[in-house]
Amino acid sequence: MEYDKVSQESPMSDEKQLATEDGKAIEINDSGVPVITAADGNALTIISPAAERALTRKFDLRILPVLAIMYLFNSLDKSNLGNAKTHGLEKTLGLKGSQYNTILSVFFVPYVLTAPFLGILGKQYGPNRVLPLMMFTFGLCTLMVTAVMNFAGIMTLRWFLGMSESAFFPLVIYYQTTFYRRGELARRLAIFYAAQSIASAFGGLLAFGVFQIESDTIAEWRYLFIIEGVCTILFSFFAFFYLPHSAATAKFLSPAEKELAYYRMQVDSSSVVNEKFNFRESFKIFKEWTSWMILAIEICLGVPLQSVQLFLPQIVARLGYGAVKTNLYTVAPNISGAVMLLILAFASDFTRWRFPFVALGFLFTFLGMIVYLGIDVENQLQVAYFATFMMTWGTSAPSVLLDVWYNNNIAHEGRRVVLTSIGVPLANLMGVVSSNIFQNKDAPKYIPALATTAAFGAMGLALTLILGAFMIFDNGRRNKKVGRKIDVKDIPTERLRDGPRVEEFRWFY
Repeated sequence: MEYDKVSQESPMSDEKQLATEDGKAIEINDSGVPVITAADGNALTIISPAAERALTRKFDLRILPVLAIMYLFNSLDKSNLGNAKTHGLEKTLGLKGSQYNTILSVFFVPYVLTAPFLGILGKQYGPNRVLPLMMFTFGLCTLMVTAVMNFAGIMTLRWFLGMSESAFFPLVIYYQTTFYRRGELARRLAIFYAAQSIASAFGGLLAFGVFQIESDTIAEWRYLFIIEGVCTILFSFFAFFYLPHSAATAKFLSPAEKELAYYRMQVDSSSVVNEKFNFRESFKIFKEWTSWMILAIEICLGVPLQSVQLFLPQIVARLGYGAVKTNLYTVAPNISGAVMLLILAFASDFTRWRFPFVALGFLFTFLGMIVYLGIDVENQLQVAYFATFMMTWGTSAPSVLLDVWYNNNIAHEGRRVVLTSIGVPLANLMGVVSSNIFQNKDAPKYIPALATTAAFGAMGLALTLILGAFMIFDNGRRNKKVGRKIDVKDIPTERLRDGPRVEEFRWFY
């Protein structure tokens, strides 16, 4: 059996001994973890691949499903306006002109302003507490939409909805980095993020069902917000008491598994596990020019991501179906987006490459928009509908893999949560752009909006390739300097606190 040896001091138990193939004594410490004493007296922890697989399976079964359901509700509560719009929301609330675009746009202002602060709170008090509290709040905001009667009311609720959802995705990303190695993260985060695509598909199905309701009491679209709001609130209570603070304190792990989980993070995720947040140290991440490059790519990602998420029903509506069927026809593209996300994420973890798959996602988006722009949609319905599939392929995958990419290169936990809490909301801020380029006066073709979205996709593709090429070049330069090839997985992350400023640092590209 192969072992991964991690240098750590650990108490010995003299009663339990095994032997390695070269005759050295292996002792089992009081937590049940195999260790071997090196010549310098330090204890080396021996990690069995089988033990790691058993541990990650526990995380997969106990944590991922709950986070995925939480994010499904997050996505439903954020994007349900698009479904409601197709069934009379504007008429019921008396919206005029560009007011619908305004209520979409206002969501993203508090989303960006409050995300860094909520991200820091999540680091200090634990994502396991802050995430359910955020979920309760945005569920309550969704439920209260059923009581609004005019533009001012929905504007106010959209503002508070933006605040309550702002750091949700960044905190989930950070939370998962405290359980999984860098090479395990993409596919896990993809499974979680696939909930957004499934939410968009489920939202279409739910809207299809809800809009069959005939009511003289309230508008049919309000039932959509009642159902989603109540379910969100109820699940937030379960999540609050269920999620563990960290791997080291998880009640469903044995003492040996807790110690194994801690060592895994020390060697292949963080420089200091569960490090206390330091404001000055954490914001040093912006001294690296690559951080600004990442933010530029996030901006390019944000416009296609928000355009598809918010306006796919309007894009599909050009195919000529009625309001009910339009919502139904958004299901298949969103499901295919989730499937493509999983394919690219698993391939990324398998190859340990990140940027080529991010670039491929941008390419899908660009091609989908260009095809939809360049054809006669009314006479080429099959081609046009396929183009909507490509749009969803190109928005889900880059969002996940880009976040995994830069998190893999940041060992300092505080810097990791700061960049994520700014980068992800910045991408979502581009919803302001998306909300204002899809104008009613351009319906049903939306040519300016689709062209703008394609341009952002092309720029994101170019910036991703440039940054990836730099990382390959810089790794080669560093290897040449020391006279030997060092792979990113050869250096424990406990030595990489200061990132690229450390001589041993190698980019995970």
